[in-house]
Amino acid sequence: MPTPRQLSLNAFIYPAGHHEAAWRHPESRPERIYDVTYYQEIARTAEAAKFDGVFFADGPALRTNIRHNVAPGLEPITLLTAMATATTHLGLIATASTTYYEPYNLARLFSSLDHISGGRAGWNIVTTGTSLAAANFGLEAHPEHAQRYARAREFVDAVLALWNSWEDDAILLDRAAGIYADPDKIHPIDFVGEHLRVRGPFNAARTPQGHPVLVQAGASNEGRGFAGKYAEAIFTAHQQLSDAQAFYADIKSRARQFGRDPEHVKILPGISPFIADTEEGALRLQREFNELTVPEYGLIQLEDIAGKSLRHLPLDEVIPTELFADAGEVTDNAKSRLQVVAGIVQRERPTVRQLLHRLAGARGHRVFAGTPEQVADTIEEWFSNGAADGFNVMPPYYPGGLAVFTETVVPILRARGLFRTEYTGTTLRDHLGLPRPAGRFAPGSALVG
Repeated sequence: MPTPRQLSLNAFIYPAGHHEAAWRHPESRPERIYDVTYYQEIARTAEAAKFDGVFFADGPALRTNIRHNVAPGLEPITLLTAMATATTHLGLIATASTTYYEPYNLARLFSSLDHISGGRAGWNIVTTGTSLAAANFGLEAHPEHAQRYARAREFVDAVLALWNSWEDDAILLDRAAGIYADPDKIHPIDFVGEHLRVRGPFNAARTPQGHPVLVQAGASNEGRGFAGKYAEAIFTAHQQLSDAQAFYADIKSRARQFGRDPEHVKILPGISPFIADTEEGALRLQREFNELTVPEYGLIQLEDIAGKSLRHLPLDEVIPTELFADAGEVTDNAKSRLQVVAGIVQRERPTVRQLLHRLAGARGHRVFAGTPEQVADTIEEWFSNGAADGFNVMPPYYPGGLAVFTETVVPILRARGLFRTEYTGTTLRDHLGLPRPAGRFAPGSALVG
């Protein structure tokens, strides 16, 4: 009898919480965001609930308006290595940019994390959307969208080739003969592309997972094509079930077109839940956070998404829909987050203040306020109706928001047979139900994509 399909759950860690005013709320701990033990405690909470992993976003520039909000400051691969020492099973997923790293050094960082953690690393592949990063790396301009994705494809191919340049049995460890490894089983990759050149071989053996899990978060047409070829897990943002279902079907179809098993591509929307014993209490909690927002901060974020100034709009007037008429169709352009916002404007006709509150919760990801049962209901609805293989849980505030979810929602999901009670493996691939990839030089094997 086949094993029932199970949810994947990750804790998306954002220092004080995913609501932009979280740091002002008494339940958050912004004074601890540079304290490694704070993150180790969060990791232990996620592991005690048998989450698949934790997920860190990152970017190589100061994007946050630091006057009004906490800026994520710690480099995530280093931080996850520290978190690995405090856990035994929890997956560890970090964001790193193909635009502002080089393949060899990034391959070493994630390979090291996978070895140190015993096979729990994941790489969230991004091309970096903000132009602010360019000057931090001596560039006059941020590369265009298409150019970034062209480099990203070469980058991932080169990194995969490096990780697979050692055969699984290259290490002989023959003390008697004085032979540590067989050089004939360690191969240069001689990668030459339009944007990158990497000779190889790698300077470390294949990792416990074969290579770290490849995660991706782009929803543009370029991003979807990239995900279909490479991604093993996809973090995405949707407000409506129908939109999530369309995205889910599209990505699974694209993976199939690349000759991949669509079951080995996990779709994980973000959900930011305000949870209380009653729906009224959950909505009241959400209002508490929204009342702490600073409109100036939200406007900067919204204008960054919209690509235009909105300062001429009174806060309490309804936003004209024509201001977002240039959002286009999600399959035709790179404006996926803009399209999420445009959809809210068209469906809900909010005032500027109301839209700022809608976006304050999780930067365009789905915010839900309700009882534990209602949160479990919406998770089950999406999971059971072709919209999600699991979720990146984005608590409005840390650390308590995650604890409330694990203590109240997870038991309901377990009672419904949707989520594990114990880990059945030790690696992130085990948790996600992904196979260990064969080495590049194994008979009949091929790199991902």
